[in-house]
Amino acid sequence: MSQAAVNCRLATAADAAALAELFYLSDVHYWGDRAAPREAMAAHVRNEVLSEKANIEVLLAEAGGKAVGFASFAVLHPAPDLGGQLFLKDLFVPQTARGLGIGGTLLRRLAGIAVERGCVRLDWTAEADNPRALALYDRLGARRLAEKVYFRFDGEALKEFAAGD
Repeated sequence: MSQAAVNCRLATAADAAALAELFYLSDVHYWGDRAAPREAMAAHVRNEVLSEKANIEVLLAEAGGKAVGFASFAVLHPAPDLGGQLFLKDLFVPQTARGLGIGGTLLRRLAGIAVERGCVRLDWTAEADNPRALALYDRLGARRLAEKVYFRFDGEALKEFAAGD
C-alpha cells in the first residue's frame, strides 16, 4: 500500500464488517493461534463493541476507501480539573499498512477528540517488547511515565479474586 490520505472517524454500526476484520487481524497479531475465529469476532463487534451498551468507542482510519487501522478508547473520570482522561485501549494498523503514518494520524485525531471533549490528558500503555510502537510514540513526542505501574488480574486469578472475601 502506498502513502495515501488517511481519514479518521468514529466507527458506526455500518462499519461492523471492516472493524471485525481489523479486530481479527489484531487478535492474530497479538495471540496467534489463540485468536478468536473470524465469525466469532464479527458477532462480538456487532453485539458488544458497536452496541449501545458498549463502554468503548472506536476511531476508524481509512485510506483509499479501505479500513487501515483503528484506535479503541474511552473517556474516564475523575481526572484533574474536572476534565476527563481519554484512555487509548488499543491502536492497531495491519502489517500491510504500517509505516504510512496511520498510527500517528490516529493518535493526533484522538488528541483532537480529547480536546473537543474537555479532557486534560491522553494516556495509553505499550508493550515493552514492541519496539516499533515505542519508537512511534517517542517520535511523536509522547512522554513516558516512569511513575506508573500497571497491574492486572486475568484468567483464573481474576475469577478467584472476584469470588474471594
